[in-house]
Amino acid sequence: MKTLNTNIDSTVAEQSGVRTVNPWFIAVTVTIAAFMELLDTSIANVALPYIGGGLGRSYDEVTWILTTYLVANAVVLPMTAWLSRLFGRKTYYLLCVVLFTISSFFCGVAPSLGFMLLWRIVQGVGGGGLAPVAQAILVDTFPPAKRAAAFALFTVVIVTAPAIGPVLGGWITDNYNWRWIFFINVPVGILSLYLSNKLIHDPAAFTEERLAAKAAGRMSIDTIGIVLITLASGALEVSLDRGQIDDWFGSSFITSMIVIAVFGWIGTVLWELYVKEPIIDFRLLNNRNFAIASSLFFVFGIGLFGTTTLIPQLLQSLYGYRAIDAGLVLGPGALVITVLAPISAQLLQRHLVSAKTLILMSLSFIAAAMFVYSDMNLDTNGAHFGWIRALQGVGYGLFLVPVNIIAYSQLRPDQNNKASSLTNLFRNWGGSFGIAFVTTAAERRADLHQLNLGSHLGSSSQALQQNAAELVNRLMQFGSTSADAEPATLGIVYQQLLHQSEFLAFMDCFRVFAWLTLIMIPLVILVRRFKVGGAPTGGH
Repeated sequence: MKTLNTNIDSTVAEQSGVRTVNPWFIAVTVTIAAFMELLDTSIANVALPYIGGGLGRSYDEVTWILTTYLVANAVVLPMTAWLSRLFGRKTYYLLCVVLFTISSFFCGVAPSLGFMLLWRIVQGVGGGGLAPVAQAILVDTFPPAKRAAAFALFTVVIVTAPAIGPVLGGWITDNYNWRWIFFINVPVGILSLYLSNKLIHDPAAFTEERLAAKAAGRMSIDTIGIVLITLASGALEVSLDRGQIDDWFGSSFITSMIVIAVFGWIGTVLWELYVKEPIIDFRLLNNRNFAIASSLFFVFGIGLFGTTTLIPQLLQSLYGYRAIDAGLVLGPGALVITVLAPISAQLLQRHLVSAKTLILMSLSFIAAAMFVYSDMNLDTNGAHFGWIRALQGVGYGLFLVPVNIIAYSQLRPDQNNKASSLTNLFRNWGGSFGIAFVTTAAERRADLHQLNLGSHLGSSSQALQQNAAELVNRLMQFGSTSADAEPATLGIVYQQLLHQSEFLAFMDCFRVFAWLTLIMIPLVILVRRFKVGGAPTGGH
């Protein structure tokens, strides 16, 4: 035991002797790689047709480029806290950056789809640890009294990266080559690796706890836990990402994935609560503030990623926007968040407003934006969507900083690493559920609205007959014959029916997001009071 203490003290002394680094240098360094990883969750979406053409594969086949990345990401994400303890947080973070950078290069030079999918899996494995570890480093780098400002920077990263992904991906594929959506990660990864190696060091308290656990034999590999988490996470992500494509329970494959996901996560929770050193510490959810913050992260993921998918899809299918133009409509929201996140941090640090009050305000803004979305019509132009996205951005700009503050408000410093893994897991789950909901509900509700609208357009409908007659006359004025004008009129009416049905389905999705946001208000009221500030948590 004396030898152990000597070794620990020696290591801690080494950490203490590390030259003090400005915490903002560390904050910018860790967010560089996190930004690129989050960007990669959406940048490849618009490039899929180009990739399919370049590799000689169908669109349905190349969608696995997205799925494999998300699955690998989902599998690693919940294990990041455990992997950080196993390898050391700095070592694990550098390994993630290396894997992400190398795999990005090989994705860019991929000669075949199989080669691409292999390296997308590696990229997902590397990328899965970047955001949680970056957040844990921020929490340990800044003292509680200054933490809000660091969370503001992280807020800008996790919100703007997925939003600009489709825009950047569309611009690159239109002006260069789809391979550059992967190549751009390489120089950024090299820069991140260099800066991270120079500036980041494991906190003394983290190193001390890790060495003590290792000496006590509490760092053994939990094989059963790893298997359960891998099966549950992978099956859940596959079912959410491929469910609508393969018709959900109409597909035996998706049905099997859902069954594995449900029983896998039940088994995971029970096992992780049983073992002494869990890979995922679900016991943290016994802390009321952390549990409420995790729920808020989940709903945040649903709303942000759901609308980030929904708005471009709406503008492209009904308004004829190009992918890059539809993506630009999301810009005002990201800009507002970039401006407001630091302001919300200052309000909290100066004790001008409480975290609970800020969240209640933000939920009100988000719900209001969703209701305004749901009340639009087909005459609404893209500029209106941009303005409402800015209103939504006001809500999110006030949201994430106080939610992060609440999440860590009652946790010990040694729990920060495990907490960042769980909060990112809930945010990631929310995003996956939000995208799955949008893709499914938009199609199913469009079919229902088409049926309802069509039932009012029988041949005996005077309004239909009058409008059809006007269309026939107008087409004949432009040179069509009577024989050509009548079937063309039916085609136009049917197209209008499809557009109206699809639009109503999109509005239904916005309405669901609005009510889901409002439902969270009672939870926020239950947040326990805490003091913003305190002593530093032990280095970086």
